[in-house]
This record gives sequence, structure tokens and C-alpha cells, in this order.
Amino acid sequence: MSAVPSPDDILPRLGPNMRETVIVDGRTFLIERPSESDRLLDAPEVHAAFERDEYMPYWADLWPAARMLAKVIVREPWPAGQEALEIGCGLGLPGIVALSCGLSVTFSDYDPCALRFAAANARLNAFDRFTTLQLDWRHPPAELRTGLLLAADLIYELRNIEPLVAFIKQVLLPDGVCLLADQDRIPMHALRQSLEAEQLPYTTQIVRAGEPGGRRLKGTLYRIRRH
Repeated sequence: MSAVPSPDDILPRLGPNMRETVIVDGRTFLIERPSESDRLLDAPEVHAAFERDEYMPYWADLWPAARMLAKVIVREPWPAGQEALEIGCGLGLPGIVALSCGLSVTFSDYDPCALRFAAANARLNAFDRFTTLQLDWRHPPAELRTGLLLAADLIYELRNIEPLVAFIKQVLLPDGVCLLADQDRIPMHALRQSLEAEQLPYTTQIVRAGEPGGRRLKGTLYRIRRH
């Protein structure tokens, strides 16, 4: 039995989607997402998946750190032909912004429902130079490598830190970089300690993002390298 619910079981329960206009440094993107994502918490398949693997359908919301990472991506001077792997892509905003900058993107997520939405959102924004990959970054394929990792809001639980740092160390090519945005959640201190223990150099910068009609939030962008 899969550790995550099947899209065929989950997507019919979601009801109507909503389409949000997201502005990133003057560029406009469309993101479609469930209008009532809380309904997922009542689904028996979600309850069963939580019992198996503490699964939660976090993919169904557009999180502040995704907006933060999107702003960082749009301001980078990317070389031609740059390929990127977005992990825990959710609805896909950072990867879509990367596509708008001319990058080739692989959207990856533990949840196939997220991959369906990320791919649909990429096409909604008229991009087709992407692939999708169902990926549990706790158990990455031995051959998986990339020069650029994109990650937003993945350290919401302390138990994510060790496997995430191990994933970065294994998958990132020499001289590659991981751009990880976080809303300054409690496990951030454990992240820094783990990066230092694994000898992965990193720098930090303050990043901010606002929600339509809502708060303007602060977070941190980690630029992690593997030499």
C-alpha cells in the first residue's frame, strides 16, 4: 500500500479550485489550487496515510516561503541551459518562476496530487519545458544528481532536518547550489547545526513576501553549496 493517498481518491473530494494571481517582482503568474484544502483533513485516505507515515496534505496551500523563494529566483543571473530540481514542489510556484527565467525544471514531490497541480500550473502559465518526478527525499534514487536544488518550507518538522541535509549532500553536484527558503520555523537552528556537521557551507539572507490582502512575512534564504 502506498504511503500517500491516490489522486483518484483525493482529487474528486476537493471540490472547486481557485485561481490566484501571484506577482513576483513585477511578473504575473497564475496558480490554481484547491479552494477548500481543509476538506482534505476529513478524508479517510488522509487519515490512513497519517497513521502510516504522519502524512499531511501540505501541498494544497501556497506557503509564504514559496513566494520568498520565487522572488530570489527571479533576481538571479541564470546561465543558459541551467537545469533545476524543485523538491517538495507542492503547487509549483518556485519552479514555474524558474521556467520563466529560462531554466529547465523537474518538479518533484512525495505526493502525486502535488505533481498533478504543479504540472497543470506550469501549463497554465504557458510552460512546457519541465518534467515531474515522484520523490521521497528521505530515500532518493542512487543516481539522482543536480547542480541546482530549489526548496521552500521543508523544515517545518524537526524530523525532516537530517534526511533533508543528507539528500542535499548526496544529490547536489560539486559546485552546485541549493536555494532553500524557510519562514524561520523552530527547526532552523537544527538545520544550521546539521549543515555545519556535514561540512556543507552556506550563507543566509533575509527574504520577505506578502500575501494578497494579508501579512508581509519575513524568512531566511539559505544558499547551500557542495564543494
